[in-house]
Amino acid sequence: MHYLYILYSKSTDRFYVGQSSDVLSRLDLHNTHHFKGAFTKIASDWEIAMAFPCTQKKDALFLERFVKRMKSKAFIRKVIAHPEILTAILANQ
Repeated sequence: MHYLYILYSKSTDRFYVGQSSDVLSRLDLHNTHHFKGAFTKIASDWEIAMAFPCTQKKDALFLERFVKRMKSKAFIRKVIAHPEILTAILANQ
C-alpha cells in the first residue's frame, strides 16, 4: 500500500504534498530535517493533514504530481475536506 500524504505546518501556514509507503516514518524524517535541501526544513511542526491510500505506487506518484501542479492552497484544502476528489482524479487518468 502506498499513500499520497499532505502535511501541514501551523507555524508557517503551509502545506507539503508527498507520497510514501510509511507516512508516519516519513513525517518523522520531515520534522527532524532529514532531507537537508527539502522544502519541509522551514518548520519542525509538520502534522499529517491527510493520507490517501493507493493500491499502487504509480497512482500515489500521479496524484502527488497532479496536486503539486495545481499550486493552490484552496485546492489542497478542498482535497483534505473531500478526499473522494482524488478517487475521481484517478478514475479519469
